[in-house]
Amino acid sequence: MTTGRAYHHGDLRRTVLTAALDVITTEGPAALSLRDLARRAGVSHAAPAHHFGDRAGLLTAIATEGYGLLAAALGETGDLRDLGVRYVRFATSHPAHFQTMFRPELLRPDAPELLAARERTRSRLRTAVEGYGEDPAIGFMAAWSLAHGFATLLLSRNLDDPLDGRDPEEAFRALTGEMFRATGSPPRRTGR
Repeated sequence: MTTGRAYHHGDLRRTVLTAALDVITTEGPAALSLRDLARRAGVSHAAPAHHFGDRAGLLTAIATEGYGLLAAALGETGDLRDLGVRYVRFATSHPAHFQTMFRPELLRPDAPELLAARERTRSRLRTAVEGYGEDPAIGFMAAWSLAHGFATLLLSRNLDDPLDGRDPEEAFRALTGEMFRATGSPPRRTGR
């Protein structure tokens, strides 16, 4: 069902992406339907398929955009705590992207634009932890796991009670401080 008004927007692709992000934010990626998005945009049910092909194509476009936004959010900081805070901030600022990016079963995993965007982001993360500790691969996995786990728990509201109104970014900084204290010191860059 359309709204009865003609579609006069110049950028249907962006309109559909924005509507999809709204649906994912409120209902999750499983609730996404091209037919529903077309109805919301007031266009024929075939119009979104013209841009994305199918649901997987739309979700792949969202994930690709998300990886680009994440790489930009991470910036050039060399401080692991700051990098983690930026990761958590991205997740809370872009929850629909975040929910979609890490769901490979929903995406076209071999889409060249997705692979390139994902690799740019991972490269940024790897570069930031390079030289910390003895094994860079372990350092990369540890840093990513901590920030991603915290962000995931935060978005799923599993940290509401433990945070008890505290700012999530400050809580993440405190968490990393506790972890570094427990190990004796923050990780140090080696060989630089």
